[in-house]
Amino acid sequence: MGCEHRNGYICGTATVTMEMATARDRLVDSLVATEVVTKSSTAEALRAVPRHEFVGDDQQDLAYQDRPLPIGNDQTISAPHIVGQMLDLINVERGDRVLEIGTGCGYHAAVTAEVVGDGNVYSVEYDEELGAAARERLERLGYDVAVRIGDGREGWPEEAPFDASYLTCAAAEPPTEVIDQTAADGVVVGPFGEGRQELKRLVVQPDGGYEAETIAPVRFVPMR
Repeated sequence: MGCEHRNGYICGTATVTMEMATARDRLVDSLVATEVVTKSSTAEALRAVPRHEFVGDDQQDLAYQDRPLPIGNDQTISAPHIVGQMLDLINVERGDRVLEIGTGCGYHAAVTAEVVGDGNVYSVEYDEELGAAARERLERLGYDVAVRIGDGREGWPEEAPFDASYLTCAAAEPPTEVIDQTAADGVVVGPFGEGRQELKRLVVQPDGGYEAETIAPVRFVPMR
């Protein structure tokens, strides 16, 4: 009976894992079909990261719906289409170094790490509890992502410059330090504005300024 129980448990776990993978593929297929995600590297990254591992047990059944979900402390995990769109917009490749402002549960960082590789994502989280949990989760899942607890407005000056940067929380204006820590011709992507937010893609200029392109209206949790 013990062996049967163990085998049944293993089979049950494998079935759930396969169902999650199928749901994940179906979600990514829809994002590609509607051209929300256009880069093959982004699609492959979204397929590779188990989003259900980044949400609570009570959110497992919703993990592969294209919607934000609560992760505690009044924060959310972004909808997959936003993660994919932002990864497309920063336009990074293997070996590029990326600064993330707002680790949250670590999902967005994991997707980015799938593209740029180990040791190339540096993430700053304001909430100590969320940051510590994300660091542990990323390590457990095999992602070499550096996580620092601190004020995202300050970026991560010790590791600058970065080839690209992005914010997972809304700032009234692009943080000056994040712009300064992004290399010339590098890209900063994030939601900006108070009340009405817009997702923007900023290309950093050699003089320290930037050229901005507005992508779409969005709604993110505010930067703390």
